[in-house]
Amino acid sequence: MVKICCIGAGYVGGPTMAVIALKCPSIEVAVVDISVSRITAWNSDQLPIYEPGLEEVVKQCRGKNLFFSNDVEKHVSEADIVFVSVNTPTKTRGLGAGKAADLTYWESAARMIADVSKSDKIVVEKSTVPVKTAEAIEKILTHNSKGINYQILSNPEFLAEGTAIQDLFNPDRVLIGGRETPQGQKAIQALKDVYAQWVPEERILCTNLWSAELSKLAANAFLAQRISSVNAMSALCEATGADVSQVSHAIGKDTRIGPKFLNASVGFGGSCFQKDILNLVYICECNGLSEVASYWKQVIKVNDYQKNRFVTRAVSSMFNTVAGKKIAILGFAFKKDTGDTRETPAIDVCKGLLTDKAHLSIYDPQVNEEQIQRDLSLNKFDWDHPVHLQPLSPTTVKQVSVAWDAYEAIKDAHGLCILTEWDEFKTLDYKKIYDNMQKPAFVFDGRNVVNVEKLREIGFIVYSIGKPLDPWLKDLPAVA
Repeated sequence: MVKICCIGAGYVGGPTMAVIALKCPSIEVAVVDISVSRITAWNSDQLPIYEPGLEEVVKQCRGKNLFFSNDVEKHVSEADIVFVSVNTPTKTRGLGAGKAADLTYWESAARMIADVSKSDKIVVEKSTVPVKTAEAIEKILTHNSKGINYQILSNPEFLAEGTAIQDLFNPDRVLIGGRETPQGQKAIQALKDVYAQWVPEERILCTNLWSAELSKLAANAFLAQRISSVNAMSALCEATGADVSQVSHAIGKDTRIGPKFLNASVGFGGSCFQKDILNLVYICECNGLSEVASYWKQVIKVNDYQKNRFVTRAVSSMFNTVAGKKIAILGFAFKKDTGDTRETPAIDVCKGLLTDKAHLSIYDPQVNEEQIQRDLSLNKFDWDHPVHLQPLSPTTVKQVSVAWDAYEAIKDAHGLCILTEWDEFKTLDYKKIYDNMQKPAFVFDGRNVVNVEKLREIGFIVYSIGKPLDPWLKDLPAVA
């Protein structure tokens, strides 16, 4: 029986291995992590991450050919294929701080694999890593090999949170990069045989190592660039009276452009986009490509600009101060159908409002109070380090309360910010909400989920990203 072990039981490792176990009943799959609480959660009825369809897959396989364990060394030692899906946070100090990926956890994983291995292994990069990481991992393994042969493969994930299980069941492509040697090609074939049990062969792409590593960074950079492009247009739409939804629809009809990733919003979030672009910028700079680095830097600048613009719109609308005012925040996750808050625009918007001394009342159907308080008190980039290395009890932000009901969150608020596009926010009783708010009552829609005209008829003053401005906002500053 082929044995697979995945180091790292997070958003990538857990769902990916669960689907491999489901689709390949003849393979034994172990997911290992040093976090006891995380593994305990994977073995319980309350999984550590929310993803539609995940629970059903885990329950079908857990205890049969899918195992979650803290016994990292045992399962790594026994495995034929070791996936490494550990954190690759942005460095906060030293060479490349603020841009380069911190490969501390990757390096320690590679050294541990070398220490415990007693048989040949295929080691698979699953977490997003900078180009040429495989070369560094190879050096660590070969210099500590004790006669054991290792083949390094790059197999980047292209999952979208909220649809990860469907993405795994029916992927656009599976990308496998390896050495162009007989042993490298044999390793590629071994991993290809796993995916081929449910993925059509024409969707399994095989490349060299560097192409696979760079393809992941490039894919995320292109997607983020599309969002920043439409967000840049949203600012122009507000200035000219155009409607960004109509503009997006019109340009999306061009088959060369297509309709996806053209929804204007308060900004992009998630664990990958900003981190991967910063990584790309650093690699470009290291290779003397300063113009290319500047190009990609601008994608992040526009994203930050969009969040700042949103906060400025809110504060300037409410008589240029939100000090002491209750502002309701609907949605904290970076997008709907996930509980993930990594790099969510909500963090920067909330911090911007808190700087002006607002009192925030936050509601999100999938994010608990502990996570919200942690996110609002952590320093930038701290979130991507393993939980056991983060502050144990981050300071509570006193101006923040968390509600478990949208109406409770909004009651007596001066303003309402919609920061995640949860479906339930489209169908709320906005007349009831208006009646229970301070007047004038403001809605700042960062996801374009409400019917602007209907809300204005009720009596709200509405700001919606990229939509023609409410007369109230016309002469107010758009940026600080």
